[in-house]
Amino acid sequence: MVLSSVLGFPRIGANREIKKAVEAYWAGKASVEDLTKAAADVRKASWTSLKNRNVDLIPSGEFSLYDHVLDHSAAFNAIPKRYTGLGLSPLDVYFAMGRGRQAAGVDVPACEMKKWFDSNYHYVVPELSEQTDFKLLYNKALQEYNEAKGLGINTRPVILGPISYLVLGKAAKEAPADFQPISLLPKLLPVYKQLLSELKAAGVDSVQVDEPILVLDKAAGLDKQYASAFAELSPVSPKIVLTTYFARLDSNINFIAKLPVAGLHIDLVRAPGQLDDVLVAIKPTSIVLSLGVVSGRNIWKCDFATALKQGQKAVAAFGEDRVIVATSSSLLHTPVTLASEKKLTREQKDWFSFALEKATEVATIAALLSGSQDPKIAAAYEANIASIAKRREFEHTSDDAVRKRVASITSDMYHRKSPFVVRKEIQDKHLNLPKFPTTTIGSFPQTKEIRNARAKLGKGEITEVEYEEFIKKEIEEVVRFQEKIGLDILVHGEPERNDMVQYFGEQLNGFVFTQNAWVQSYGSRYVRPPIIVSDVSRSAPMTVRWSSYAQSLTNNRMKGMLTGPVTILNWSFPRDDVSRKLQSQQLALSLRDEVIDLEKAGISVIQVDEPAIREGLPLRRADWDEYLEWAVDTFKLATAGVTDATQTHSHFCYSDFDDIFPSIQRLDADVISIEFSKSDMKLLHTFQHFGYSNQIGPGVYDIHSPRVPSEEEIKERIKASLAIIPADLMFVNPDCGLKTRGWKETEASLANMVAAARWARHSA
Repeated sequence: MVLSSVLGFPRIGANREIKKAVEAYWAGKASVEDLTKAAADVRKASWTSLKNRNVDLIPSGEFSLYDHVLDHSAAFNAIPKRYTGLGLSPLDVYFAMGRGRQAAGVDVPACEMKKWFDSNYHYVVPELSEQTDFKLLYNKALQEYNEAKGLGINTRPVILGPISYLVLGKAAKEAPADFQPISLLPKLLPVYKQLLSELKAAGVDSVQVDEPILVLDKAAGLDKQYASAFAELSPVSPKIVLTTYFARLDSNINFIAKLPVAGLHIDLVRAPGQLDDVLVAIKPTSIVLSLGVVSGRNIWKCDFATALKQGQKAVAAFGEDRVIVATSSSLLHTPVTLASEKKLTREQKDWFSFALEKATEVATIAALLSGSQDPKIAAAYEANIASIAKRREFEHTSDDAVRKRVASITSDMYHRKSPFVVRKEIQDKHLNLPKFPTTTIGSFPQTKEIRNARAKLGKGEITEVEYEEFIKKEIEEVVRFQEKIGLDILVHGEPERNDMVQYFGEQLNGFVFTQNAWVQSYGSRYVRPPIIVSDVSRSAPMTVRWSSYAQSLTNNRMKGMLTGPVTILNWSFPRDDVSRKLQSQQLALSLRDEVIDLEKAGISVIQVDEPAIREGLPLRRADWDEYLEWAVDTFKLATAGVTDATQTHSHFCYSDFDDIFPSIQRLDADVISIEFSKSDMKLLHTFQHFGYSNQIGPGVYDIHSPRVPSEEEIKERIKASLAIIPADLMFVNPDCGLKTRGWKETEASLANMVAAARWARHSA
């Protein structure tokens, strides 16, 4: 019989229970016991729901209060020294690593965060050195397995594999210059052996060991480490299902097929073409093949016909007992359930499938491959065929005006009138900014009052006029605050915006929106990605009114704020019937119109953020050139329509630019702002190595943490930056927007930042 499997489930709760519980704990309004109970309730609901949907292999151990990689670091005692000896409980040490802590005499910054492969999920980067003393402080996978077992639910524990854990880590500051975290594998393996042997002793039949780096080119050079590691682990472990996702294995399958593992999972949604090579490679073995045929990354209903063809090919080669039907990856990246959506039309609702619905899809496909005679299974198959046909019929329609405009794009539309050196001279005269100009990335705190006003408008409790008067008042307060502390380039604070992608999607044709389709981005930060369903176009200006109003309040330069085409695409659920390039071009043309309209309205500094441009990079190098060409071109298409006097900015966060630096230079933004405060200056060293020629604003403090950096701390970062960035090319700014921060910490942090910039002007 073909079994069904879900690789992981959203941790947030159907009604965002974990966000509420965690933030209440941070605020001192909930106890450890309250938080523990909320977490247990969400886990129980998840396991029970999956069991009720007839999923055979239900995951456990992958739940997290903050981040699953951070969970491993905490459990393995990979805790940097700055978090020890502070008198904190283990739970508070854990949260301090994730978000920093500044209270009761403790002042410690957070660990670095990075994007989880090509997703919008952020993980907390392990900091490792030869002094790292690995030991198993607690066995989280075992605890949750036993918890589920106590509820009468048999689960398959999930752990992040040892090699991926190390490769995803970084060298701590105290490590030698040539230190590589993978060198710690012999020290780490005993911890994994203890963890896995405890699972086996508890009666666990199989364990899901995630090794996602196996889809990367770099894994090819780790074949010996994989061979030695799994030779040690397999004898003491439950049956190991080696799990990969997000891309194809390519030649790595050759050494993977020789590993002593019981099963292998591959992603057939992102990389359907790998199936034949994998079948050939593992056919001579006894390895069970887990087929990721239901998307763990997008929300479109699975096409059963396509999934069945893939499954039938595997069953024909191996037999039913060697095939598992699964989600392509963890469902962490999808909303919990479509049942929470009350405002989608019947047609729209029929297009989509969220986490719980995907669990039903997995179980249904497995039953079909097993030859089920259940009339309900047959009816589900017929309903799916009809549903997919209706969706395809909708997708075949297009907006001819939008398609014709894309077809008429010319090469001139990608380029500014003059090169940067000419533009800079014109902008210096036009803007008249001081040395080390200060600004923010755009958003200011989204207070409870702002959220309440937006909610009241949605419920009809206040009028549109009343809401707009409220927004005007909020903008004026933000402008006056910035003037008071002495920022040079101001922003309007974005009080009218719910999310940097959703706000634009709501004003563009071609999107639909959900009420409760929340997805975790990092920690307690959740987003509701828009869904692109058809051709995208702009009907009217989207931001001009509020930027113009803010500019009317001040003589300072006001910066217009937009989200770039690649980021809107990557942070939405995109169409899967047309290319990402076409969708990005349509977005870029809409934004180009907005940029030109902002300039016409007197806004001479315009920021088009592209924090997701690196995130969207394909995981295999062979696929990079095509992506980078259209991704950079669409940014330029959006920004190149203005005159030389208008200064264009863009923002990037948590991105490794080493391998794609020429593309970052080719963006040709006048100013880019980057994350700097959490990454030990590595981004700036990259810029130094390649010789970036335009202006840079290194993020001088971390906004993802509530702690307030001191003026001296920011001065040190400015001094470090000046060792790399010429003084006449440097801006001073935080490392990201301030939306998630409170006003008290925002005021103090920005005041310290401005004071440090003034010091730099006098010292340089």
